[in-house]
Amino acid sequence: MDIARITIAPSTASQVHDWLRKRVQRGDLPPGMRISETEVASAIGISRQPVREAFIRLASDGLAEVRPQRGTYISRISVSAVLSARFIREAVEADLARAVAKARPGDLLDRMGDEIAAQHRADKAGSVEDFIDSDDRFHHLLAQAAGQDAVWADLERLKAQMNRLRHLSMRAFDRSFTIGQHRQILDALRHGDADAAEAAMRTHLRQMLAEVPQMAAAQPDYFTD
Repeated sequence: MDIARITIAPSTASQVHDWLRKRVQRGDLPPGMRISETEVASAIGISRQPVREAFIRLASDGLAEVRPQRGTYISRISVSAVLSARFIREAVEADLARAVAKARPGDLLDRMGDEIAAQHRADKAGSVEDFIDSDDRFHHLLAQAAGQDAVWADLERLKAQMNRLRHLSMRAFDRSFTIGQHRQILDALRHGDADAAEAAMRTHLRQMLAEVPQMAAAQPDYFTD
């Protein structure tokens, strides 16, 4: 198991969990990989107890599974969980888009525009990590612009499996297509066109419906149900 050495405070399992969760979501720890408490603890330089707690939390996220007498393995991507999260996210963000189109907070819309520029730079540089980070900030700003910042935290808790798929799809598909969809959303928001903003958001978030079967067919060992 390839675990990069990092420095984490020995008192917290939360930091270990967050670190592992991020590595699973971006594909550094791929589906089916066995992970070892001993190896992780040694790499980080802490005792096994916080690592054990982090493994339990990772399993509760649906990102790992404990197989009796065999060890802990990174779980495969649940297609049903991805589609459920996408369904909820579309319903929520379509409403957020309508609210923001009516409010039109210029400063936050400008910051959304800055993120689109950041996505373009990340795409040119071939940095999937930077692209996805900026993508997340773009959608987070939408929630902030609607005065619903806490909603984004709720969505984040739902997106564990979806984020894994996003890292795969952003490597496989044309990222400029996503940038174009973001521009359509932002243009509608700036024009105060609630109907167009909602439609653009729904189109954007339904793109995953086309990507899921393609990714599952290309890498069947990574997916379940």
